[in-house]
This record gives sequence, C-alpha cells and structure tokens, in this order.
Amino acid sequence: MPRKQKEGKFKLKTHKATSKRFGVTGSGKIVRTKGGKAHLRRKRSKRVKALFAEMVPVKGRGLIKRVRRLAPNLK
Repeated sequence: MPRKQKEGKFKLKTHKATSKRFGVTGSGKIVRTKGGKAHLRRKRSKRVKALFAEMVPVKGRGLIKRVRRLAPNLK
C-alpha cells in the first residue's frame, strides 16, 4: 500500500555534531568551546586550563551562516 503524501513543508533536520559544539547567548551570538581540552593538559598552567573553560564568540559571517543552516533550531 503506497504511503500518503504529507501536506505542507518538509521537516528540518538538525546536524547533531553542530548542535553539540555550538551554543547561542541571550543576545543571539553564536559561541563555541575551545579545542585542546581532551588530554595532555598536565603541563599547562592553571591559568591556561581555566581559559579553556570559557566560550568564545564565533567570528566570520560565513561560518555563522553555516552554523545557522546546519542547526536551525539552536537555542
């Protein structure tokens, strides 16, 4: 038996890797975490390790556009 066609627009799918890596601030800026946090951190100073924790705003209009397209429902 053939499937019945749904009415209206198609459903947007979120790119899950993008939604896990990026976030949105209250003002609407897209922020990302820093890389290099997984291992080999024993030799880093406490100050540098503390700086790894902060979120950094994404720079570049093209990159922001790509993140918005990959994760349209990012909150």
